[in-house]
Amino acid sequence: MRIFIDIGHPAHVHYFRYIITKLKMDGHDIFITARNKDVTHQLLDNYNIPFTSRGSGSDSLIGKFFYLLKANLLLFRLAKDFNPDLFLSFASPYASHVSSMIRKPHIAFTDTEHAKLGIFSFLPFTDIVFTPEVYKSDHGVKHFRFHGYMEQCYLQKQYFEPNNDIIKKLHLKENDKYVIIRLVSWKASHDIGQKGFSLGYLRRLIELIEDQAKVFLSVEGEIPSDLENYKLSIDPTDIHSILYHAELFIGEGATMASECAVLGTPSIYVNSLSAGSLEDQAKENLIHMFHSTDGVIEKAQEILGDDKYKARQKNICDKALENKIDVNKLIEWFILNYPDSSRKLQENPDLQYNIN
Repeated sequence: MRIFIDIGHPAHVHYFRYIITKLKMDGHDIFITARNKDVTHQLLDNYNIPFTSRGSGSDSLIGKFFYLLKANLLLFRLAKDFNPDLFLSFASPYASHVSSMIRKPHIAFTDTEHAKLGIFSFLPFTDIVFTPEVYKSDHGVKHFRFHGYMEQCYLQKQYFEPNNDIIKKLHLKENDKYVIIRLVSWKASHDIGQKGFSLGYLRRLIELIEDQAKVFLSVEGEIPSDLENYKLSIDPTDIHSILYHAELFIGEGATMASECAVLGTPSIYVNSLSAGSLEDQAKENLIHMFHSTDGVIEKAQEILGDDKYKARQKNICDKALENKIDVNKLIEWFILNYPDSSRKLQENPDLQYNIN
């Protein structure tokens, strides 16, 4: 098969990198376009995945509109040359629009119900949309739900092996505790009107945590000069090992919070926005979710003050993931057998448990 994949965010690299590798090994042709956002291109290079850049995009709504036109034109030209059998993406409006233009199917994944503008831009032009089972919106007959989380694509045990040398890379001793605090840029379209930690609160949070653990900041964008010493400067392919070994994660970013849920790392998610996956993870005690900073410091101190907390969290994680599917196997089976796979899964949604 010939498969066109569009990648718009660093997380999408992780979602699809194992399926890309597997399909290539089996002789299928894969063409990838990628937005130059954060470390997306660096991740693709580090994983030796060839791609074509579609530029950096824009943060303003007007800029996003003109970038849409520019990116669609580029992808249209590339797709006409590549002649794919189908398109695959995580909620890409560009892949959906171009697939519709050249009359090829587009299979999309998403887990972010509150990204209303993004959903509006890709859903009408998409043939199939996959979401986690706990996704709160309903997109009709084209909507399939899978029994799992997107982060299982790369953090499930058969795909992820933590690097135990990461402690040395962070210049820590073997038994040193550390906490990761994640700050997002708030520039995505679904972040409009939202905000995160104030600088005053952030400084207070760091000061109180430092009594019990080393603090590292994972940051989108710039931070004040007095906080630069806390900034995490790493190879982005190391981030999941860092999260795995962390004593605690506190952050505004949903992706890292959900990654910690799948890794078994205690996680405090602080954001006025939510999603079905995150709410399900909170219900399963995989994360602690706060819509404001009220109570965050107290919960952090509770976790850091309990030497057995992380071990219990690992056990909770293992039990919660026992009944989830292998999402990569579902993706591979579905696209290689499409459109017959669509009919079979519609007739028997539990078929996804038996895919090998």
